[in-house]
Amino acid sequence: MTATYWIAGLLALALLAYLFFALLKPERWS
Repeated sequence: MTATYWIAGLLALALLAYLFFALLKPERWS
């Protein structure tokens, strides 16, 4: 079942990207 790995990978990348941008631009959290 490679579909499960694809979904998990995409979710992980999305979460990492979200955290990366959140830490990179903290002014958006004001």
